[in-house]
Amino acid sequence: MAANFHAFVLAGTGSGCGKTTVTLGLLSLLKKRGLRVQPCKVGPDYLDTGWHTAVCGTASRNLDSFMLPVPTLNALFREQMQHADIAVIEGVMGLYDGYGTDPNYCSTAAMAKQLGCPVILLVDGKAVSTSIAATVMGFQHFDPTLNIAGVIVNRVNSETHYQLLKVAIERYCAVPVLGYVPRVDGIALPERHLGLVTARESVISQQPWQAFAATLEQTLDIDALLALSQLNTLPVGEWPALPAADAGAGLTLAIADDEAFNFYYPDNITLLERTGLKIVRFSPLHDNCLPDCQMIWLGGGYPELHAAALAGNVPMLEQLRAAHQRGVAIYAECGGLMYLGSSLEDSQGETWLMADIIPGHSKMGKRLTRFGYCEAQAAQQTLLAAKGEVLRGHEFHYSDFTPETSAVMNCRKVRDGKTLQAWSGGWQSGNTFASYLHVHFAQRPQMLNHWLAAARSAL
Repeated sequence: MAANFHAFVLAGTGSGCGKTTVTLGLLSLLKKRGLRVQPCKVGPDYLDTGWHTAVCGTASRNLDSFMLPVPTLNALFREQMQHADIAVIEGVMGLYDGYGTDPNYCSTAAMAKQLGCPVILLVDGKAVSTSIAATVMGFQHFDPTLNIAGVIVNRVNSETHYQLLKVAIERYCAVPVLGYVPRVDGIALPERHLGLVTARESVISQQPWQAFAATLEQTLDIDALLALSQLNTLPVGEWPALPAADAGAGLTLAIADDEAFNFYYPDNITLLERTGLKIVRFSPLHDNCLPDCQMIWLGGGYPELHAAALAGNVPMLEQLRAAHQRGVAIYAECGGLMYLGSSLEDSQGETWLMADIIPGHSKMGKRLTRFGYCEAQAAQQTLLAAKGEVLRGHEFHYSDFTPETSAVMNCRKVRDGKTLQAWSGGWQSGNTFASYLHVHFAQRPQMLNHWLAAARSAL
């Protein structure tokens, strides 16, 4: 572990306040200083972490307290800090926004307290002066046990404007203001209906972020930020039971990795590697043949944006069908489910033939079909869970899948102690399992034994 360890949580007053942009600027700035920076994101988001990774060069990690028990999440965090000088943790939504109305459940504030990290609060300085102190004071008083160690003001018009804001906050809130973020052209992140465009789809140029970092170096007190973020200890954590170190020996896992499929938690890949299996990557978009493998993972992504190319790559579709027929253990999440279905209707109303391994049809809609955390109980043995076992995960999709076979998971969304929705999901065909649910394997690493056993059964 780094002898002089630092970490902080960059929190916002709400979604859209600039957390991701400022986080990326800080990552670039701290990296420029020669620090080993570990980016993290509170919650299940794949898009922000993709941008963190692209700008920082170090795989960003998700800190998700819905899917991961406290000891497991703490153990993951400690492990990632072994080779880091500082962790920059981007919060989710507003500081106290969690799952339901409990501010101490799945919120940025709860994560900061769990990890023992100070909070740097990002507030909007547009069209305000002394009133900004009331905003900061409200966040301070809402939970006095939370360590809001500093403030950064975003969207500041001038140095004169900043001085008004700084004096007001420090006078009435007794918290240091670490600087401000001016308006800077050329650093807006591209968006679409699902949120940010993935870093994978964009041509990443480091130059705008390096320029932004140079600006922040002039407007932020980075030395003060580093002093506030120094930690004396890291949270105590403990791994749950892991698969045997040789559980995957002799097996090869092929992971779909291209513009259409790229949503994977790095921790999940690490856990698979620890079983001794070999991982290779392939592209359903560009490759004509599958690697020699006994396992396939088709992650989430945006297959609807590439439906014509996916449908046109007939050799890959044929290879996938052949792999399924010979018992290769195939796991698919969300976009992967759409690809394994019989057909996909895109947002323009055009229908494209897919792999036809999971009988059913995907159709893109104009609004979210399902969004947020949920849990799914296996109604029968599946690739990841035995009958009765429960997986926790999240769904986020504009598409709907109309199956032509029975579901194998009983899903539900429970919030504030009430079941808001219940539905059937997840489909198993032979050694292939697909669902809309994104899961973090560390919640119960032994689930990988089911997948590995299925792969060995076809040898």
